Amino acid sequence: MSAEATGDITRLMARFARGIDLRDWDMYRSVFTDEIDVDYTSYRAGNGGHFRAEDWVQRGRMLFPGLVASQHFLSNFDIAVEGDRGTVITYVRAEHVLPNTSGDAVFTIGGYYTDSVVRVGGEWKICRKQLTVLWNSGNPQVLTLARERAAALLAEA
Repeated sequence: MSAEATGDITRLMARFARGIDLRDWDMYRSVFTDEIDVDYTSYRAGNGGHFRAEDWVQRGRMLFPGLVASQHFLSNFDIAVEGDRGTVITYVRAEHVLPNTSGDAVFTIGGYYTDSVVRVGGEWKICRKQLTVLWNSGNPQVLTLARERAAALLAEA
């Protein structure tokens, strides 16, 4: 595996986190192949499947704008590449922030991502993303309230 591939894939994962946290939907979309397999079922049953990338990004738009802030910390990169395909395992700690009257303003998810990546036109993209949740803390209502708030914001637009 080349140092160039490792660097490119590390930057890909950073763009994934930055895109979602900054609500930069073009950046977030740019990290995925046109279709993506997603498995977030360890967080919530039924939260997975095969998606057009635009549809997966739209799901993010229906949650993250409802938060005041989020921050996805990625670490402990384990990257394996063979030709134009690879696997990336990263620890994730995802902070979701929304002050509310239902308890704590923060809900944190900890675990790891297992991503399949592929080189398309010389650029690495995520074609499969799996979240394995190992722990969480704080107020899980934050995400429910964020979905409601995001829906209201979309209705106003």
